Amino acid sequence: MKTLIVVVAVLVLLGLLTLAMSVRIVKQYENGVLFRLGRVIGQRAPGLRFIVPIVDVLHRISLRIVTMPIQSQGIITRDNVSVDVSAVAYFKIVDAVKSVVAIENVHAAINQIAQTTLRKVVGQHTLDEILAETEKINLDIRGILDITTIEWGVQVTLVELKDIQLPDSMKRAMARQAEAEREKRAKIIAAEGESLAAAALGDASDTMMAHPLALQLRNLQTLVELGVDKNTTVVFPAPLMSTIAELGAFLSHEGAAAAKSAPPPNHVAAEINGVSADTGRRADSVAPEDWRL
Repeated sequence: MKTLIVVVAVLVLLGLLTLAMSVRIVKQYENGVLFRLGRVIGQRAPGLRFIVPIVDVLHRISLRIVTMPIQSQGIITRDNVSVDVSAVAYFKIVDAVKSVVAIENVHAAINQIAQTTLRKVVGQHTLDEILAETEKINLDIRGILDITTIEWGVQVTLVELKDIQLPDSMKRAMARQAEAEREKRAKIIAAEGESLAAAALGDASDTMMAHPLALQLRNLQTLVELGVDKNTTVVFPAPLMSTIAELGAFLSHEGAAAAKSAPPPNHVAAEINGVSADTGRRADSVAPEDWRL
């Protein structure tokens, strides 16, 4: 009786052990690849799955997107500039069987091929193209990776250049170039402003020539604006100064004309009177008979 109890207990334990070894749980984001005696017999969807112990082996493969940083690569560009470029790649497994059968370690393989592809693609561009056409380079790298990794059951969803390190000398040269470019733009903008201002002033001068009083009104407005700040300096516009000069010339002319029409001085009058008296005496000394011819 005791022997029977021991045998039953052993069988129960073996049954529980066998059940524990045959039960597998595949998570929602995973897919199971079932091997039986070393051969692939199919895939197992998420959920509770049973396998034959010792005979079957179930590999659970994650189908989530994996973020893989690509370490910095020393690259010489097409225009012989040495740069260090790092990137990041996003990929996911779309075929669980291929990812297990076609390649031993899919993550390490993608990391290595991503580094070599990054070095090859970036090396085909100049420095200016790398800085300006980052989106195009990302698409080129992704296209090359997709062609290779699709045989491993992997799809590369995105590749992005993360950091571009330039030599210090190149940074200084680019800074000088940017400064010169901004100075050029500033001079062009200033020249355009001067041109527009000159055109506006020309239109204003034409308007003032058509309306002479407009200039006087503008001068008065300028004086009003200067008087707001309570300045002690008085500014006379050029037309006002010319008017004062013309007035002074007029007064000088009138003074000269008045001086010409004034009576002579006293001694000149005395001489004139003396000449008149002498002439009278000479006229009196002549006899009346001498007047006759």
